[in-house]
Amino acid sequence: MPSLVQMASPVGALLRERGQTVSVSESAAGGLISAALLSVPGASAYFIGGGSVYTQTARRGILRFNDAKAEMPGSTEEYATLAASAIRDILDTDWAIGESGAAGPGGNRYGNPAGYVALAVVGPSSATRVVQTGNDDREDNMWTFACTALDLLYDTLKGS
Repeated sequence: MPSLVQMASPVGALLRERGQTVSVSESAAGGLISAALLSVPGASAYFIGGGSVYTQTARRGILRFNDAKAEMPGSTEEYATLAASAIRDILDTDWAIGESGAAGPGGNRYGNPAGYVALAVVGPSSATRVVQTGNDDREDNMWTFACTALDLLYDTLKGS
């Protein structure tokens, strides 16, 4: 597994080069996406903030979701996009990542198996991705989710 700095350096370099900012709403990755972005020296130039939005209470408080949005099923591309859009608007960033899944060792309450994650990047252009690792190791999945989210951001940045 790459180090946090290795995971985020390409994204950080692109964001700094463009003078753009990013925010993160993550769940099953447990803060690893934000930690990776913050591990790069000079991260304050592009990382504005985010949160580990793990519960409906956090959806209401951090993302400011009303009851209907707070109760919608997570772990979908629609939810990941909504979470990314909300944190982007709240923190006024150019880009945002939304992540929701099931790290393991069991599945989540939405019926997704361990190793399933829905990701979204929202900004001047947007993208979504669903990944299924087939793995029930919680920590391995968290690292994979974070790496994949940063790869999706990088690909979307490069394409915009």
